[in-house]
Amino acid sequence: MAARTTAHNTTSHSTHLANADIRDRLFEYLRTHHGELQRHWFDQIEVVAVDGANLSLLVTEPVRLSYLQRCCVPQFTEAACVATGRLIGVQFVGDRVAPITHPATSLASNTVGAGATGEALFDEQILLSPDYVFETFVVGPNNRLGHAAAQAVALKPGRAYNPFFVHGGIGMGKTHLLQAVCQEMLRRDPTTRIVYISCSTFMDVFHEAVRAGRMMEFRHRFRNVDMLVIDDIHFLSKHEQTQEEFFHTFNALYQGGRQIVLSSDAAPSEIPDLEERLVSRFNCGLVARIDRPPYETRVEILKSKAALHGIQLPDDVPAYIAARLDSNIRELEGALTRLRGLSMANGVPITLELAKQALADGRPTDTAGGSSQPTIQQIIDAVTRYYDIKLSELMSKRRHKSVALPRQVCMWLARKHTRFSLEEIGGYFGGRDHTTVMHAVRTVGAKTQTDTALSGDVTRIEESLERHNNAV
Repeated sequence: MAARTTAHNTTSHSTHLANADIRDRLFEYLRTHHGELQRHWFDQIEVVAVDGANLSLLVTEPVRLSYLQRCCVPQFTEAACVATGRLIGVQFVGDRVAPITHPATSLASNTVGAGATGEALFDEQILLSPDYVFETFVVGPNNRLGHAAAQAVALKPGRAYNPFFVHGGIGMGKTHLLQAVCQEMLRRDPTTRIVYISCSTFMDVFHEAVRAGRMMEFRHRFRNVDMLVIDDIHFLSKHEQTQEEFFHTFNALYQGGRQIVLSSDAAPSEIPDLEERLVSRFNCGLVARIDRPPYETRVEILKSKAALHGIQLPDDVPAYIAARLDSNIRELEGALTRLRGLSMANGVPITLELAKQALADGRPTDTAGGSSQPTIQQIIDAVTRYYDIKLSELMSKRRHKSVALPRQVCMWLARKHTRFSLEEIGGYFGGRDHTTVMHAVRTVGAKTQTDTALSGDVTRIEESLERHNNAV
């Protein structure tokens, strides 16, 4: 008996060592080849099983588990094949004993219901990012009220500030606050029912429900939750029928003591063609504005983002970047990405001189000594000019071909001409995940091989970018 116990313990110990070795090789590969994925909480991921076909990775926190399942399987699979030396799949599991492929996050179910054909009426929620929690939100004089109010809402939903309305320009941290509220509420009570979507998705689902005669399902979906969170509510502008439906949805939730959280690029009274009764209701809670971060806050944001991604920054580097860039947080993230990419491409540590090179003329520099590359903003400007569309339309959730195709072309050009990862490119286009960007890149790449009109459009846009860079 003792001999059997000793043999079992020896086998378990050997398995643990083998798993630890695979884990070390896997994450070393990810750090080297997919640095944009690196997060400080990766240290908490465990290898729990390796069989002939699958490598199982344990992630006990539901939001992180869902994020990895949705966004990171291809990269982890690639790394697992290298780490094990054989073709193998990866599955992220939430339980050591009974792995689950699709964990039940505490966000309300993704479908309103299905008709006779089983077609889902509503199947798109915004994916919560583990990065967007209160602990990683840098507080400054530009956002202190919004941050304090968001924490109060998460602590006392429906009682502190209802509705909570946060507004500000692109890249100011509104989405971070919205997701932090969701995640804190789920941490406190995993059974909380939350619907978190974009305003354009709400409108799309509403119109589909009207067309399909399924308004009862629609109303049940949006009025029987503990919290409704809608990003970019300003897109209700000029949509009278949707405003009417949202007015009644708002009233049902508000009267039931359910929390409502909204974000916008403008204050309620500044949203054009928004009904007065909605303006009045949006103003009846707390309206918080987020402004551009001042210098000291920008420095702390850069340090926080670097720590999140495991990037070592000398103190003079964030000070230099923060002094050069002052528009929004997304611009700071882009600079940090260029800096990390330049460091990895040249195999050198990050220094002030490297930061100056990364920010030279606001463009990544060709390390081979060639011409400068365009920035994503320059690509966006060229595409919006060529297709004669507004920047707000390009950044919106609209799926009409007149907007969707230029957006996909933007993503394709950004992937081709910049060093940004798929995830980072998605961040520039309304926070879309890397799978959306990957689809856009593949779609445009395939179409340019067969569609001469699109191929000509892309060529002319690239020529305009080249002329612009040569003129600078």
